Amino acid sequence: MTPDRVQWNKWVDAFQGRRLLVVGDMMLDRYLYGAVRRISPEAPVPVVAVTEEQAMPGGASNVARNVQTLGGGAAVAGVIGRDPGGVELKRCLEESGVDTAALLELADQRTTVKTRIIAERQQVVRVDWDSGTMLNAVQEESLCAAIERALVTVDGVVIEDYGKGVVTQRVVSSTLKRAQALGLPVGYDPKDGCDLDVQGATLATPNRKEAYSALGLPEPIGERPPLEDDGLLDVGKTLRTQWGVKLLILTLGAQGMLLLAEDEEPFHVPTRAREVFDVSGAGDTVVATATLALAAGASYRVAAELANLAAGIVVAQLGTAPCTVAALRKQWS
Repeated sequence: MTPDRVQWNKWVDAFQGRRLLVVGDMMLDRYLYGAVRRISPEAPVPVVAVTEEQAMPGGASNVARNVQTLGGGAAVAGVIGRDPGGVELKRCLEESGVDTAALLELADQRTTVKTRIIAERQQVVRVDWDSGTMLNAVQEESLCAAIERALVTVDGVVIEDYGKGVVTQRVVSSTLKRAQALGLPVGYDPKDGCDLDVQGATLATPNRKEAYSALGLPEPIGERPPLEDDGLLDVGKTLRTQWGVKLLILTLGAQGMLLLAEDEEPFHVPTRAREVFDVSGAGDTVVATATLALAAGASYRVAAELANLAAGIVVAQLGTAPCTVAALRKQWS
């Protein structure tokens, strides 16, 4: 049964005071906004006259930002470089209220920075500074130790993998072992081609492409109603068993979400997005909201419904936008 307005507000109220640790690949998202009035005389490309510039946490950092704007508290564990991008990202996180005590600042690493140039609400080009993260054994051990210290201060964990090198098997295994000992729910958001052992995670939130990729299968062309798509249902059931998670939320873009939970029949949640301007960071919002809800004691279905509502809010905005408590409450006001 779908909760009513009073129940929805109760769950959002329960986010207050809940604290999550986000482990993963930290990035800085930079946006340059402007207008195109002419084509360059040097090459057949548009000239964007920049009118505004913004920088905000991206990747796993954006998960933490969502936790904060949803009313919870967030801490991050990952790696940044001792470079201008790292300095700016740490400043953005701390200004958002995120605890950065478990963030390693390493001189031999470069902070991932993604710069998007937007003209007339359309992305013209994206420029990435991204060399990936290669941790040596000592650095990896330092990160695991920082995670263990942080885990005793939180109510749940998100492992956010963007495939940049921080989310190694050692980091995942160490995090899951300690989280299980503390009885913490763990949300896992994978990257394409994931081959990590995540047994013990509570929740996984792959999108359709990631789900098929995790099993080494090509993503089929075309879409069918999720509850009638035997191939998609088989992939979801296989992944839930393989990863050992209690809840699998398959995010399906315009089709919403497909829930596969232990001891329950598959359940489809239609999308609540009215308009889609930018899907950047939507997956971050889903795993942040669902894990925060589980940490607050919500059922699997309520956690997924809230995550679906939050995702619909952020895709209607331009840029890597988090979901706020006020925007979420507005959905049922």
